[in-house]
Amino acid sequence: MPKSGISSPFIQSVDNKIRKMIPLTPETPHSRAVSASLAKLGNAPGVLLPLLHDIQDTLGLIPGECVDQIAQALNLSRAEVHGVITFYPHFHTSAKGPIHIEVCRAESCQAMGSATLEAHIRQTTGCDLNATRADGQVSVDAVYCLGLCAQSPNIMLNGEPHAHVTPQEFDELYREHTEALSA
Repeated sequence: MPKSGISSPFIQSVDNKIRKMIPLTPETPHSRAVSASLAKLGNAPGVLLPLLHDIQDTLGLIPGECVDQIAQALNLSRAEVHGVITFYPHFHTSAKGPIHIEVCRAESCQAMGSATLEAHIRQTTGCDLNATRADGQVSVDAVYCLGLCAQSPNIMLNGEPHAHVTPQEFDELYREHTEALSA
């Protein structure tokens, strides 16, 4: 049992009872990845965002079944962890395709023609917004600001920002990524 700084038979007894009441997260590849991230980053206050980034970088998503494990490790409620995951559009609980396109829909991009670009992306990829294509190869998500407002319209393609994107430029980027994927 980890040392809490205070040790008495009463506290140990209460601690053991609480541990028996808290359901343990079943051991899965996802829970092992979460445990590895926790071991690397610890459980100090303020570590939730870096932890979620690390988990998503490792697994490609934040598994819903691991929210309990994260909450327990950080002494947070499930609602707090879930609230952070769902508040930030960067985090997702379902797998994205190996080609992941994020289309900015903020006002600046809209004023500079993002609707036309968005329609072109949907037609070219065969994928609706906020969805993954049936074959699992392409995901397209709407986002509301990539921080490139002076260079609208813009997209993020597999985590790499692209500014002043025209439909023709998108076609070239998309072709490069699909060719790399099939190589």
